Amino acid sequence: MSSLLAVYLHGFRSSPKSSKAVMTGEALGALSSNTNPIEWYCPQLLASPRASMEVVIEHIEKSKADEIVVIGSSLGGFYANFLAEKYGCKAVALNPAVRAPRELAPHVGMMTAYDSEEPFDFRPEYIDELNALQVKAITNPSRYFLMAAKGDELLDWKEMVAFYSGAHQLVLEGGDHGISDYSKYLPQVLKFIQPSTSTHAKP
Repeated sequence: MSSLLAVYLHGFRSSPKSSKAVMTGEALGALSSNTNPIEWYCPQLLASPRASMEVVIEHIEKSKADEIVVIGSSLGGFYANFLAEKYGCKAVALNPAVRAPRELAPHVGMMTAYDSEEPFDFRPEYIDELNALQVKAITNPSRYFLMAAKGDELLDWKEMVAFYSGAHQLVLEGGDHGISDYSKYLPQVLKFIQPSTSTHAKP
């Protein structure tokens, strides 16, 4: 028996209602069983990067799962790098913002959430918080799965490929930042993240 905690981290201005989050959660729910249970955790992240990670870390620390995998989209991919290095666990990065402090610096100020149009203040100090979470280089590429779309209109897919050098990579011709045809590639994500050996177990 092996239990898995699957943590999904949505992108900037997004939510747990994003299509990729919902699809991934439903697929993992279908795979969960009494012998190999999968705990799905997809929180609404906060505007503050530090506060967001505190909430997620608290949940991870309380979990009794044998293994962890972190799946992150865009800014969530940036957070996934931090958590994967912290816990030595697997990570799936979907069009990740590998240099989030640089990417989000122009967005400081009042923003609105995509799903709810709810306003929130993205403060200047949050860039400092992102800098504190920046992974300069991943230490074990075999623990990472990158999905990068060449048609990403917001982020540079070449930077992603270079950052995850040596990792499992699925580079999509065309596509977009949201990976609108994600369902086509979800089986490959599931294959990568399912529990395998204790080498990825939570310490």
